Amino acid sequence: MSITVSNIKKIYGSQEALKGVSFSINKGEIVGFLGPNGAGKSTMMKILTTYLPPSEGKAMVNSFDTETQKMDVKKSVGYLPEHNPLHLDMYVREYLNYTASLYKVSTKNTEEVISQCGLLPEANKKIGALSKGYRQRVGLAAALIGNPEVLILDEPTTGLDPNQLLEIRKLIKSIGKEKTVLLSTHIMQEVEAICDRVIIINKGEIVADKKLSDLRNSEEQIVQVEFDYRVEDVLLKQLPLVKDVKNTIGFVYEITFKTDKDMRATVFDFAHDNGLKTLQLNQKNKNLESLFIELTNK
Repeated sequence: MSITVSNIKKIYGSQEALKGVSFSINKGEIVGFLGPNGAGKSTMMKILTTYLPPSEGKAMVNSFDTETQKMDVKKSVGYLPEHNPLHLDMYVREYLNYTASLYKVSTKNTEEVISQCGLLPEANKKIGALSKGYRQRVGLAAALIGNPEVLILDEPTTGLDPNQLLEIRKLIKSIGKEKTVLLSTHIMQEVEAICDRVIIINKGEIVADKKLSDLRNSEEQIVQVEFDYRVEDVLLKQLPLVKDVKNTIGFVYEITFKTDKDMRATVFDFAHDNGLKTLQLNQKNKNLESLFIELTNK
């Protein structure tokens, strides 16, 4: 395992930020770490990178203990925190050479990460003159310069425009072919585009741990239908294989079925049999966003 977390608790005064969190990540996985603000994501990442000690439990990274083998963990982990701490008055190549010296690695590593992160056109510019997207690239390059086996990224695309966002996603996906990546983000599309697996944390507890492929193949579906008249939920719940019915707005309903079979024909027949017109009839897969909302609103 690249990362093993066993019953981690973190207490700040009277506040329990993490409540016995446990999970493991295999070598070569790209895992999205999701949760609302204050759920405990950044705290967990700081523990994994040795910036914070846990109050209880144990975390292992590349078989090194984050409390008793801190230097070994730091050597084997590349970390990009949410607020990218760059020296804005330094030139890109100068800053990365300085970072290489801290890791005691060759400046050849600098040239490798400059190329890998697409920084060659900006290498002789001051960091302060770069766009937010290129600053994030510099942060990623700094995290990669020690050739770590594990990469931990905390909100790596915050504040990027759509073009920059796509570029950074592509870069992370490429890096993930060779390294284990734990990625914290609020952007559901980002996880669906990059990750193999998702872990959702809420109020300091793990509430879901799923492979994206399993989520996409979930034997559930949502049919969104708009009638020309209000219908009692109890009638819609009598349809076969119905799990849940929600009246979202006006005469629009979302009906969750416990099957992957397309149930739109069944809903259409219901409308016809009850003298209703269907103004819209759409099928929605139970995606990551709906799972996130369901689990974090409980």
